[in-house]
Amino acid sequence: MRIRISLSDGVPIYLQIASQVKYLVASGRLSPGEQLPPVRKLAEELMVNPNTVARAYRELESEGILTTRRGAGVYISNAGSPLAKKEQKRILAERIDMLLSEANQMKVDINEIIKMIKKREKLMKEKRKEKDHG
Repeated sequence: MRIRISLSDGVPIYLQIASQVKYLVASGRLSPGEQLPPVRKLAEELMVNPNTVARAYRELESEGILTTRRGAGVYISNAGSPLAKKEQKRILAERIDMLLSEANQMKVDINEIIKMIKKREKLMKEKRKEKDHG
């Protein structure tokens, strides 16, 4: 799990941790049932107070993203948090906005973009099949 902390952006560290975990869940880099590092270990890695990590974990648990199993650790919720879905849509909307903005500047028609997306999807599927069988 790769989390980066910025001390200069004014956002509380626990919120930075929570936000990045949400992104990792929404992007599929953290899967339901996957265990997160223990509070102390993550605090050491990030060089922050363990209470900061514990607070981030509590926030994420209250939002249904994490679940704590007594004596076993902290895990990504199996429930498929609605927040994770909301975050996925937010991330994709931002990327779509950037794509549409660039296409508009290049005077590329939306139908051409859709064709390109479908073509790229087909290529990605073919590559996945090759990878799975090769």
